[in-house]
Amino acid sequence: MIKNIMIVGVGGQGSLLASKLLGHLLLTEGYDVKVSEVHGMSQRGGSVVTYVRFGEKVYSPIIDKGEADFIVSFEQLEAARYLPCLKKGGRIVTNKQKIDPMPVITGAAEYPENLLEKLKDADVHVDAMDCVSIAEEAGSVKAVNIVLLGRLSKYFDIPLEKWEKAIEACVPSKFLELNKKAFAMGRNCEA
Repeated sequence: MIKNIMIVGVGGQGSLLASKLLGHLLLTEGYDVKVSEVHGMSQRGGSVVTYVRFGEKVYSPIIDKGEADFIVSFEQLEAARYLPCLKKGGRIVTNKQKIDPMPVITGAAEYPENLLEKLKDADVHVDAMDCVSIAEEAGSVKAVNIVLLGRLSKYFDIPLEKWEKAIEACVPSKFLELNKKAFAMGRNCEA
């Protein structure tokens, strides 16, 4: 059985590290893993998506509409944008943050109202939390990606120590304690 995870957000938020860490963890668990490159505007501000697929044998890194088991979203609008990719009954793990896209900044559009409520009405499970505040409390707003992975880890039957070993393998040592703290806070947060 192949599982599909989409990591979606805005360029500069750390989706590359999140997908690298997740891929590393799943490889050490013995899965065949395919991680796509970032698709989209990876410079700061553009929409980005990374696919992580794992199972006994995975042939392609691409996730089609209706195939994602999880969407991990750094921002509400990105969760809504990729909602059609989620399976019925799938799960969205999202940051409550709102980042205005260029059409909103220029006044050509308005940021949609009540996105989290609309997502919850779409027959999917939504786990939303204020990852920015949690990351700041852990020591750096740049740790939002690790807060989200901490939350995602609750839905996997993989021991905490193995997640921590993946963090150790993928994060520079000078940021290790901060990232471990952000991971634990995301995992244990009462959203």
